[in-house]
Amino acid sequence: MFRAMAASIISLALMLVVAPRFIDWLRRNEFGQNIREEGPEGHHVKAGTPTMGGLLIWFAVLIPFLALSRLAVASLTVAICTFGCAFIGFLDDWLSIVRKRSLGLHARYKILLQLGLALFVGFVALHFGGVDTSLKLPVPHQNLNVGTFFYYAIVFIVIAGFSNAVNLTDGLDGLAAGSSAIVLIAFFGIAFILGRQLHDPGLQDLMILGGCIGGACLGFLWFNAFPAEVFMGDTGSLGLGGAIAGMAILTRTEIFLLLIAGLFVVETLSVMAQVVSFKLFHRRVLLMAPLHHHFELKAWSETTIIVRFWIIGAICSGAGFALYYWSF
Repeated sequence: MFRAMAASIISLALMLVVAPRFIDWLRRNEFGQNIREEGPEGHHVKAGTPTMGGLLIWFAVLIPFLALSRLAVASLTVAICTFGCAFIGFLDDWLSIVRKRSLGLHARYKILLQLGLALFVGFVALHFGGVDTSLKLPVPHQNLNVGTFFYYAIVFIVIAGFSNAVNLTDGLDGLAAGSSAIVLIAFFGIAFILGRQLHDPGLQDLMILGGCIGGACLGFLWFNAFPAEVFMGDTGSLGLGGAIAGMAILTRTEIFLLLIAGLFVVETLSVMAQVVSFKLFHRRVLLMAPLHHHFELKAWSETTIIVRFWIIGAICSGAGFALYYWSF
């Protein structure tokens, strides 16, 4: 517990110390955000704000993680999932900056890279990470064995789904960073429970990684809160989604993730509902998707949406953690 708390504090401190110079460097090199033309009109004033701040997040995570963790298989697997998704996001950000458009890496290549990462993470988790092909159910002492094929399919769905879900949520200043920190607090508690009950130092090591990422998110919020001085870009949002997915896979809480990360699920479902409704009925169920943009067009202030979504995220994460604790 002490090392996990120390890791969180170090990540936070690194972020606060290094961020100002890094943001200046991004600004000098014109690594600015390109805003989608079809986005809310009020977002066009954010064009040119330094992006790829996710690089700063992962720097602040990597240093204390390497220094304080035992580098157990479980935490290394989650780290690989995290940095693998972050690398995919970096490619997307870089292509967007080079092309000076909001569109970066093509969707098919992003999915292929996520598929390759999911197969690797699933293989390591099964053969070296101490997990099997069963999913823990939200019922005391009950598991569901899904078999090897469906296990790999679930790993891919979790990694691709939640990395993209955090990316979709990253549309308002501080929304994704704050919401991710809330979810990671829940996984910090789950890793603590598992490590104590199973006497597995590798699972306790997940607390250190979760503390590093949570601390980095809080430090990033200092500069990403409205009005943002820097955006995390896909480098940050895909990586955070990968971290959340990896935590769920290594703690066997893929089903609980639907509630723990409920805010991200709702944001994703809002996009899916909008697309399906428009294609089938040529009508939109929302003024604009994802859901936070709908409330922007309903004249809610950006800060109001962010705080209320954080509250919803905290309720979901707390409920998910309580359900897990009850069923353990």
